Amino acid sequence: MPYVNKSRPYKKEYQQQLERGDIPGKLERQRARRALDKEGRDINHNGKADKREGKDVAHIKALSRGGSNADGTRIESAAVNRSFKRGPDHGLVSETSTKERKKK
Repeated sequence: MPYVNKSRPYKKEYQQQLERGDIPGKLERQRARRALDKEGRDINHNGKADKREGKDVAHIKALSRGGSNADGTRIESAAVNRSFKRGPDHGLVSETSTKERKKK
């Protein structure tokens, strides 16, 4: 719901993210995107590398499973990158996407 009669509590939201432990993973994902954008061409000058337009930067080993940018990244479509099997606590169960499982 949008904040109609009051301003959005950014400080409170940031503190909640810190308590949940969201910030370190967010920063790793941001570093991976920026590194890819820095090395790639940007013909239309919108700040994103052309090979990343409309795609996700996926970590080879998921950050939630102890991965990092040093383990490597790859460019995938959003459908493939976000289709991992998840458990009741919304945690990652399998690092193989449903599309990859159907191929086998």
